[in-house]
Amino acid sequence: MSNKIDILLVDDHAVVRTGYKTYLSLSNSIGKIYEADRGEMACQLFDLHKPDVILLDLSMPGIGGFETIKRLINRDANCKILVFSVHNEPLYATRAIKAGAKGYVTKNSMPEELVNAVYKVYQGNTYVSSELAQQIIATMSSVHGDDAAGKINLLSPREFDIFSLLANGYTTKQIAEQLHLAYKTVCNHGTSIREKLGVTSVAELTLLAMREGIIKF
Repeated sequence: MSNKIDILLVDDHAVVRTGYKTYLSLSNSIGKIYEADRGEMACQLFDLHKPDVILLDLSMPGIGGFETIKRLINRDANCKILVFSVHNEPLYATRAIKAGAKGYVTKNSMPEELVNAVYKVYQGNTYVSSELAQQIIATMSSVHGDDAAGKINLLSPREFDIFSLLANGYTTKQIAEQLHLAYKTVCNHGTSIREKLGVTSVAELTLLAMREGIIKF
């Protein structure tokens, strides 16, 4: 590969960024590596440096990973986003790909797989961790159905972030603080989420999230 690949590494944990940056730097094909600790900064650095590949975590404070994908795609529909996440459930990968990401690898993947995924995405291909690939194909086929996965996929990126936090026990006030939103805005999103999912309480919402593997018992 003749050109160096410039990367924007987005993760709110400095130790994680340092580890991945160190490993990526070992490759002669990797050029500059910029760092951001949240989505807002990632958008700013993308505008400034136009990196070749964006290596993006999903679980971050501020606007969160899915909203970051949306904003980056709005800036450049051809930007190459590779998600790397602790979430190994196919629903997360499905949503990331449908939102515009070009790849998805889990953080328990071998470092060699991450580097390979960066190359694949840089070359214009889609890359998904092998353990998720077949599950994602099955999930994608049900997006417009009436099942739970199909309903969850009707949520907007912001609604999905709030849904995940609600399912994990966060209060409306805590979500407002975490995502830097007005309390009333979170309440309104909560109402919309329950309507779309066909649930009437946070308990039902949590059970649905457990059934779909978004949270664990």
